[in-house]
Amino acid sequence: MSFKRHIPNIVTLLNLFSGCIALVFAVNGNFIAAAIFVFLGIFFDFFDGLLARKLNVQSPLGIQLDSLADLVTSGVVPGVIMFKLISESLGTSNFNYADTWSSGVETTVLEMPLLPLIGLLIALASAYRLAKFNLDEDQQTYFKGLPVPANTLVILSLPLILEYQNSDLINSIIINKWFLIGLTLLSCYLLNSNIKLFALKFKNWSFKDNAVRYIFLVLSIVLLIVLQFAAIPLIIALYLILSLVDRKNIK
Repeated sequence: MSFKRHIPNIVTLLNLFSGCIALVFAVNGNFIAAAIFVFLGIFFDFFDGLLARKLNVQSPLGIQLDSLADLVTSGVVPGVIMFKLISESLGTSNFNYADTWSSGVETTVLEMPLLPLIGLLIALASAYRLAKFNLDEDQQTYFKGLPVPANTLVILSLPLILEYQNSDLINSIIINKWFLIGLTLLSCYLLNSNIKLFALKFKNWSFKDNAVRYIFLVLSIVLLIVLQFAAIPLIIALYLILSLVDRKNIK
């Protein structure tokens, strides 16, 4: 049995392992460490498919394993982070869930703040999107709906902006419960929408054939240099806008 056929799956498991570590940090409110391990997981997620194609060892097992890993790293983790952010916006971030859960179901229902649970809809929407992706044979050269890693980057950018951007205006927006709830619902919609979005796959290096990709990459770099973490939501918005503008060429 050739070892090389297992290499992409090992990289996929590293994605899952990174997601599990990120989840532990997210549950404990350490969003910066969680972000680092999610970024690491997304890095592994990019290379497992690339390795599978280069080594010519694509398999149904690899496809399913990839989605399961993505569900944790790019589904459950951002859902938990949104849950925690909404909790903080309500002033309930110090609520002791462990003590409440151990005291019985009735007490849990009465004392546990329910509004933050809306944030976990991101995990559900991500699972549904990943399942649809596995069954859709058309999404080889484009995406239908926002990819889960892209949505994850938006959610992860929020605590990073709060930590590093030092803008009172932006901070007041991010910690507003209605903004967070609205972003959660928008994320769930975009993940499972039928909007066609271009993939960053270059068949050749021609500017004519890849104009939208080159424009997107250049503008994204400029935004990151100028705005740092605050650029991430704008980059995803730019991705959506350019895809809508170029929708006739996405196929």
